Amino acid sequence: MATVPLMVHGSIDQSPEAIEKWFDDLPQAKPKLTKLHLYIRDIVSGGNPTVVQIAEAKFNTRKSMATGFGGTFAFDDPITTGPEFDSKIIGRAQGTYTRISQSDSGVLMLAFNLVFTEGEYNGSTISFLCTDSIFHKYRELPIIGGSSFFRLAQGIATEETVNLDPATGDALVEYNVFILHY
Repeated sequence: MATVPLMVHGSIDQSPEAIEKWFDDLPQAKPKLTKLHLYIRDIVSGGNPTVVQIAEAKFNTRKSMATGFGGTFAFDDPITTGPEFDSKIIGRAQGTYTRISQSDSGVLMLAFNLVFTEGEYNGSTISFLCTDSIFHKYRELPIIGGSSFFRLAQGIATEETVNLDPATGDALVEYNVFILHY
């Protein structure tokens, strides 16, 4: 029989004792599938961007300079329930990406977390480490872990760029997330 996680101030008890008990009960637990549909707004323009460049490589070749190869960025993007600007914010997508191709400016290495700050998953995270070919219509991102409600998470998120403003670089990306967790 699987145990129900203890709740402390709206989030799962993360004390060492609670986590040890959670692992003790794990052999009897059955995996759950949680499906999420959300949006992430990536803002690089204006006075309050959610993306900033933190490193830039120096190159001797025009080819590498044209793709931005080696450029590294940090982001702290809002996660929303809908595509509208006034949609409810339920968390933040926080991490880094690096341009990893010398021939394609649209290939990124992503390391990021979905950090939930509202609702049922408040205090929980989902972690990703992947390559993202941003100019493909649909991309598949592997889930490598999670915390709190999503302990031992694994799964897949599909992403699709809904809007990319070529003048500013601002983007709206839609995610369908499929998470197996205990």
